[in-house]
Amino acid sequence: MAAPPASADAAPSPPPPPAAPDAPGASAGGQSETACEDRSNAGSLDRLLPAVGTGRSPRKRTTSQCKSEPPLLRTSKRTIYTAGRPPWYNEHGTQSKEAFAIGLGGGSASGKTTVARMIIEALDVPWVVLLSMDSFYKVLTQQQQEQAAHNDFNFDHPDAFDFDLIISTLKKLKQGRSVQVPIYDFTTHSRKKDWKTLYGANVIIFEGIMAFADKTLLELLDMRIFVDTDSDIRLVRRLRRDISERGRDIEGVIKQYHKFVKPAFDQYIQPTMRLADIVVPRGSGNAVAIDLIVQHVHSQLEEVSLRAALASAHQSHPLPQTLSVLKSTPQVRGMHTIIRDRETSRDEFIFYSKRLMRLLIEHALSFLPFQDCVVQTPQGQDYAGKCYAGKQITGVSILRAGETMEPALRAVCKDVRIGTILIQTNQLTGEPELHYLRLPKDISDDHVILMDCTVSTGAAAMMAIRVLLDHDVPEDKIFLLSLLMAEMGVHSVAYAFPRVRIITTAVDKRVNDLFRIIPGIGNFGDRYFGTDAVPDGSDEEEVASTG
Repeated sequence: MAAPPASADAAPSPPPPPAAPDAPGASAGGQSETACEDRSNAGSLDRLLPAVGTGRSPRKRTTSQCKSEPPLLRTSKRTIYTAGRPPWYNEHGTQSKEAFAIGLGGGSASGKTTVARMIIEALDVPWVVLLSMDSFYKVLTQQQQEQAAHNDFNFDHPDAFDFDLIISTLKKLKQGRSVQVPIYDFTTHSRKKDWKTLYGANVIIFEGIMAFADKTLLELLDMRIFVDTDSDIRLVRRLRRDISERGRDIEGVIKQYHKFVKPAFDQYIQPTMRLADIVVPRGSGNAVAIDLIVQHVHSQLEEVSLRAALASAHQSHPLPQTLSVLKSTPQVRGMHTIIRDRETSRDEFIFYSKRLMRLLIEHALSFLPFQDCVVQTPQGQDYAGKCYAGKQITGVSILRAGETMEPALRAVCKDVRIGTILIQTNQLTGEPELHYLRLPKDISDDHVILMDCTVSTGAAAMMAIRVLLDHDVPEDKIFLLSLLMAEMGVHSVAYAFPRVRIITTAVDKRVNDLFRIIPGIGNFGDRYFGTDAVPDGSDEEEVASTG
């Protein structure tokens, strides 16, 4: 679960809600994509829906990534996304269970991709990655490219695929980590310069003609399906596809089919049918087989209730050493008094919140690594000082409230890079869900300042940290900053990620049954942006939305 991560100086507001962040999935043409592409533009989604009054109950959420129904709930002043990725980890911060991997094998143009999309449609589970073997053709030499241009290169041989890259990619996806997938251009017979970023999911569907041809790859697949389609039908489909989608001529397609495709099917592909758990005759026309597959996958998936586990953990424990609270001076107490007061006007709330944010950012920067350095003063004298010992600082805001902390970070960190993550609580399950992210390139080399204005249970903060870890950011380079935290949230984050530095201006003792911080500050986003409250009354920005 959007374009590939790119350097971003300003966070979007609101961001576009992808079916899965950075478009996880892959098409048969070699381009990775989500199972649905019609949700990539927030503006177009808004135009699809009429305004909904606050008295109207939320519609049932659609979790399938093939549904065309826009994942939006509208109130008078707010747009809430209603379909995202639930937690893929437990209260310890580790992956609760590996993703369920389905392998789809079969001859060229047998309907594997169509069957895969039908399975996704019927599964109705959040976050399914469709990964095509066509993305993993090896880079051809100049001589091989010339052969391919004359239809004399065998793309239907196991040696044509980069199995090492396929295996490493699938392993990472099963572990819930992000991966880079090549994009193969069939018109030039080469990989494109830009690769597509995919993210881990609940279910991974891997399809390709040689899906069962490698023993190591076979062991990674939890279910193996062979799509068996008549050879004449496959030839007709291949003619239509290669001519219309890949810029081929009919003579070249037929020549390649008889010279390479059919012999390869007889020698390498058809024998793997015996390795399949399920054989689907007639491909997408076999509704009974697809229903059987869906039932089996559902039986293998498990529910993860993260917030309930966090609420019952770590009670009465001392606060962790990784926590740093801004010194409670009379000035800081005075600003807290103002922003906690329910009678405070919005203008004053914004003004004093910004003052606190600036103090919080300055305090957090003191925990960055510094090294000795010597400079010369204008008087020509040496001065022994300190300089930042890291490579770069990146700020990542958890939308929407975390976005309000970006100006304070920019004010004290010149040329800081900014990323954004949208996490919101599902109103039906009570669990946080990841909807969108945009992270700068090479973020794994940076010290990352993760910003959210309030943290109660820590569920959203843990999800954001897990995303950063999946992008190879070292745990000890992550700084979680918040204006106000509950003890429960502090313990949850520190227990799951003991090397993450937690920095705040105040820690309140408890949360109530609605996960509201007590005494708390109210819903920071609503008070800051002047929006109306979420129906369940939750106050923390783990119930995130776009204002």
